[in-house]
Amino acid sequence: MKKNLIFIFLITANILIADEFLIKSKGYLDIQTGEIIKADILVRNGKIVEIGKIKKTDAIVLSLPDLILLPGLMDSHVHIVGNDSKGEESIADSSHMGTVWGVVNAERTLMAGFTTVRNVGAANYADVSVRDAIERGVISGPTMLVSGPALGITGGHCDHNLLPPEFNYSSQGVVDSPWEARKMVRKNRKYGADLIKFCATGGVMSRNTDVNAKQFTLEEMKAIVDEAHNHGMKVAAHAHGLIGIKAAIKAGVDSIEHASFIDDEAIEMAIKNNTVLSMDIFVSDYILGEGAKAGIREESLNKERLVGKKQRENFMNAHKRGATITFGTDAGIFDHGDNAKQFAYMVEWGMTPLEAIRASTIKTAELFGIENIGLIKEGFDADIIGVTENPLNNIKTLEDVSFVMKEGKVYKR
Repeated sequence: MKKNLIFIFLITANILIADEFLIKSKGYLDIQTGEIIKADILVRNGKIVEIGKIKKTDAIVLSLPDLILLPGLMDSHVHIVGNDSKGEESIADSSHMGTVWGVVNAERTLMAGFTTVRNVGAANYADVSVRDAIERGVISGPTMLVSGPALGITGGHCDHNLLPPEFNYSSQGVVDSPWEARKMVRKNRKYGADLIKFCATGGVMSRNTDVNAKQFTLEEMKAIVDEAHNHGMKVAAHAHGLIGIKAAIKAGVDSIEHASFIDDEAIEMAIKNNTVLSMDIFVSDYILGEGAKAGIREESLNKERLVGKKQRENFMNAHKRGATITFGTDAGIFDHGDNAKQFAYMVEWGMTPLEAIRASTIKTAELFGIENIGLIKEGFDADIIGVTENPLNNIKTLEDVSFVMKEGKVYKR
């Protein structure tokens, strides 16, 4: 006798939950070999328990004859919390409103096929709250690794610098010595952060910062990394400029975010030190094409004109030299749910479609340090998506995901 489906209305999604699902499809993409394998997939209690020709009468059958399945996608650099608008509206929003936006953005991200993401920077630990609400089943969203407030120097990229001086405002993560840095790492851990993010250089979207200028001394960077690693937390360093990139690698960070002006020497340093590169090569077209209309300031547009093409050229060079590159988009600068648009750019700038998919699955899973995700494999979590075409033939098919299962629950079908 078939078990009854449980229907749950949650925010805007009807979630299908059952003890067991038997998924029948056109086949699934083995991202290790690139083959499409025709096989049924049995999911039990959120795990893939059997793959093959399965005859089972008591599982709920999900018939997807027109879809090719692949593992749930991952994004190593998102900003779930906050309003996507870059104008006065977003500046005026409270952290409470930012958290509400986080609920909306989390669901959009999941419905786009991204079942695991890393949120790098959020005030008031709002990303911790969104993560916890997802884990408790209160809202729909991807599995989230979160950093809480990003660490930065006074006046740096990670210090909110749009307000005039009479406000005397500093961001929560501002630290200006090794011991202040260690204390902030401890505080972030206390309030639930999974990882630490700090700003090693200036940035595009901040006021009065130079993307090439190093921020933090090497001693401060080493203190951040040492304290984080002492607590089993990984460290992501925002770094556009070359000097900051090299200093962050020397300090022992786990990933370099953006890596726009990385050179041959720094690439070899990253390879030697097992430092992962998370390079957001789609977002430049959005900033330069839609940014002015979205409220991005002219200073930031000018900086992006310096960064965008060079970052893509260095992405190609880093890939050719064998650096580990994950799929990181900086979603939140552009609209959440459009994350998959980056795949086509990764292919255009040197990766094969299979390499780009691996960057968003097994490579990102390794960076996250999470086992049993990133593959359709027995014993792995049932994070599975479905698309209408073989993405190895048309990578853009990943921009329109038709089926989403996360941890054995069906969120989109």
